[in-house]
Amino acid sequence: MSKTTDTQIEKSRSLIAGLRKHVSIKGEADFSEKEIAAMESTLLQLQEASAEVTRLRDELTPKVKRMNEMLDAVKTAYNVQKKKLKGFYPQEQWLDYGIPDKR
Repeated sequence: MSKTTDTQIEKSRSLIAGLRKHVSIKGEADFSEKEIAAMESTLLQLQEASAEVTRLRDELTPKVKRMNEMLDAVKTAYNVQKKKLKGFYPQEQWLDYGIPDKR
């Protein structure tokens, strides 16, 4: 879970506990158990969603790392071949090889 989500969950739990205490002492004049239960239900949904996002991030991290490694390899190969072509052929022929830039 993100720090922001963790903080909000803790604050909401504390508020729910305080509201429940208020309702048990003073009755439901200001706050109803139905409102508190709805808030608690939403909080549980947030916890589940946050856990799922954390799981997905954990799965995604190595895949992103692998993709970045592949991107670096492609960039390196591209730059090596581009440099060779620029050295062997005049600037006018670079476009024929897919190199649009100029010196």
